[in-house]
Amino acid sequence: MLENITVTGNTENEVKKKGRKPTQVNYFDVKEELAVVAFINAKTYEEKNKIYNESLLKPLDKMISSIIRRYKLYRRDMNFNEIHTDTHSFLMTKMDKFKPAKEKKAYSYFGTICKNYLMGQIIKDQKEFNRKISYEDISSSIENNENYSYEIDSDFFDTESIIKTFLLELENFMKTETLNINERKLGLALFDLFENYESIFIGSGNNKFNKNIVLLSLREMTNLNTKEIRSSIRKFRNLYFELVTKLIKQ
Repeated sequence: MLENITVTGNTENEVKKKGRKPTQVNYFDVKEELAVVAFINAKTYEEKNKIYNESLLKPLDKMISSIIRRYKLYRRDMNFNEIHTDTHSFLMTKMDKFKPAKEKKAYSYFGTICKNYLMGQIIKDQKEFNRKISYEDISSSIENNENYSYEIDSDFFDTESIIKTFLLELENFMKTETLNINERKLGLALFDLFENYESIFIGSGNNKFNKNIVLLSLREMTNLNTKEIRSSIRKFRNLYFELVTKLIKQ
C-alpha cells in the first residue's frame, strides 16, 4: 500500500493552483467547436447531416439536458423529453446564424440561445395559463350577472329561424368575401358556434345569450386574443345586423 506520492518534474507547472477550478466542458470542446464551423461551412444537406449526426448530436443533447436541469427550466404540461426535443429543434433553426469569424465559442452561443428560448417559453406558458380561465371557475358569477347577458325577444323573433338564416348568409359570405387569416378563422368558429347554438345558451329554456361565454369559446377555437377577435368580428357583426334589419322590415 502506497502511503506517500512523490511528484517530480517542473514544480511550478505541475503543482495545482489553489482557488476555483476552471470550468471544463469535456463533452463540447475543441473537436466540437471545429465541427460547428465545418457544419456551417458545409455546402450540401448530406454533408451537414453527416457532421451533425457524427459530431454534434450527442454533445448538443447533453448541453440541453444540462441547461434544463441546472437552471430548472421546466415547462408547464410538458415532460422532460418533450422540453428537450422542442429546445433542440429550436436550436437547429439557429445554428447557421453562428459566426465563427467573431471568434466566439459556439458552446456559449448555443447555450445562450437555449436558455433564452426556454425562459421565453416559460413566460409565454404562464401568460397563456393566466389568460385561459376555465368556465367552471367563473360560470356561477357570470350566470347571475345581468351585465354579461342580454335578452332575445322571443315575441319578436323566432331564434331558431334567425340562426338558420344567419348560417346561410354566413356560409355565402365566407365564400364570396375577401377575408384575412384572422377573419377566416373567426368566421369558421362563428359558423360552428351558431350551428350548435344550444351550447351557448345557459340552461334549458333560458333565452339569455351570454357574451362572455361566446368570447371565451371564440378564443379557444381560434387561438386569437380578445383584441384580435374584436378587430376581426366587424364584418360579421355588420352581416348580422343587416340580416336582423331586413327581417324587421319584412
